[in-house]
Amino acid sequence: MKEFAGKVAVITGAASGIGRALTEKCLNEGMQVVMADIEEQVLFDAAEQLRSQGHNSILTVPTNVAILEQIEALCQKTVDQFGEVHLLFNNAGVGGGGNSWQATSKDWEWVMGVNLWSVIHGLRVFVPQMISQGDHCHIVNTASVAGLLDGVTNAAYAVTKHGVVALTEILFRDLNQQNLAIGCSVLCPGIINTNIMTSGRNRPADLVNQEPEAPPSADQESARAQFAAFLQQGMPTSQVADIVFKGIREETLYIQTHDEFNEDILNRAQNITTATNPLPRGLEGDE
Repeated sequence: MKEFAGKVAVITGAASGIGRALTEKCLNEGMQVVMADIEEQVLFDAAEQLRSQGHNSILTVPTNVAILEQIEALCQKTVDQFGEVHLLFNNAGVGGGGNSWQATSKDWEWVMGVNLWSVIHGLRVFVPQMISQGDHCHIVNTASVAGLLDGVTNAAYAVTKHGVVALTEILFRDLNQQNLAIGCSVLCPGIINTNIMTSGRNRPADLVNQEPEAPPSADQESARAQFAAFLQQGMPTSQVADIVFKGIREETLYIQTHDEFNEDILNRAQNITTATNPLPRGLEGDE
């Protein structure tokens, strides 16, 4: 897909972060945009601000992307308003969870629902719509560089991001095997200046843990503070949006934002092919 003017884009997680930047990029490319987000007031405020800048082709649809019926409603409202869907960004995502055995069932359900099931729902609902249109379309699924590496973050987040990468790889093969005019990409961003560390603000009440959390240790507090500082110095979301559109135009399956992770990605592949156990994080350079 190379031409965007007059086409229709659907973006989940559109009210803030990468989703907000993708929304602005789509509008600047002359597209009609459907903004979906669970954070209703922030969604409405973002759309109103964009409309005040002269962007009038915006539809807002409050959406919990973990729920199939709400993704179905998102697609239907898009088609009712604009007639077609040409560009889908399965972008909504959250951080959270813990290690493999301490994360609760509700932690897993929340992160899996937003980060992975939402993409599954999006493909099952929107791909048939795109096929029925018969024209050029493209899908971008947001994963993370954590989906290309080993053991870099908490279990639920890493599992979902690896899942999105694998799902998009299979989607790419299936679309090509059927010779469909639909391209796809998986976005694997590195450190980006977003508010993902506060994504718990949008956690549904029924998935909030009832048991009080243990207070963080000094090491945990230090690690969180360091990561927050990294995020603030991260790549601007507008730059990510530019990289994404370049990838769409070039029909790139894997869209990365930071090439400094490539050595770690290659090390993981080397470990797999040589049956070598990875070293604990922080010891890779030690003898």
